[in-house]
Amino acid sequence: MRIVSNILKSLVILFTMPSVAFANKPTDGGYWLQDAATPVMEELTKLHNFVFWIIVAITLFVMVLMGWIMFRFSAKRNPTASMTTHHVGLEVAWTIVPIIILLVMVVPSMRLLYFQDALPETDMTIKVTGNTWNWEYAYPDFPNVESFISNPLEKEEAGDLYLLKTDAALVVPVDTKIKVLITSSNNLHSFAVPAFGVKMDAVPGRINETWFEVNPGKEGTYFGQCSELCGVNHYKMPIEIEVVSKDEFKSWIANDGAFTKTLTSNYTASIEAQD
Repeated sequence: MRIVSNILKSLVILFTMPSVAFANKPTDGGYWLQDAATPVMEELTKLHNFVFWIIVAITLFVMVLMGWIMFRFSAKRNPTASMTTHHVGLEVAWTIVPIIILLVMVVPSMRLLYFQDALPETDMTIKVTGNTWNWEYAYPDFPNVESFISNPLEKEEAGDLYLLKTDAALVVPVDTKIKVLITSSNNLHSFAVPAFGVKMDAVPGRINETWFEVNPGKEGTYFGQCSELCGVNHYKMPIEIEVVSKDEFKSWIANDGAFTKTLTSNYTASIEAQD
């Protein structure tokens, strides 16, 4: 009964997904994806939903087919088993139909891969370096802003956002195409922010590139984590990104990368909203 109850609860959640409120951080018992904050994540969500319903249709078809087979061809209803070993029509169908399904999925998949991989003309660049165990952020376009280390806050300071909240967030402007250069100073890491649709390995001796553009109206605080097992303190490599307006970002840059009173109040309000 417990299994049936869990299945029914899952179905209720799945079929009421449009009304579910999503967050830009992990949630306990969360189903589905975080709310998309960038064009890339919007496309990822669309593809995910498209493939998900194809899987649901295939699963339901197989379940119904198996149920009908078990009912129709049980020993009681079919005491004399058929000795048929080949059926040309069925063999052609179960070869052709999967190929058609894969072709239907491959077109949007390849288009999305190109959209993710091909960097557009960007407005600014950020360099991200994975260390043991923290992230270092630099702004090559703004020499007055020194690179800084982002460490996780202790549980007493972070509260419910423990292992997500840091002592120094990466600050970026909204509605701006941003190139991200990702590398590592020692071993493998992975820079991953689900709401941005960003997940890129940080490899020693190599610089990988990706990009994101936070949609207008999506200012706020977003969280990610290192997604590569990098060592004993792997779990202490959270990623915190503070998305601010263009004017606030200009003020932050003019202040040599320090929070002004306005930025601090907005940042605090954003964190309180997360709690």
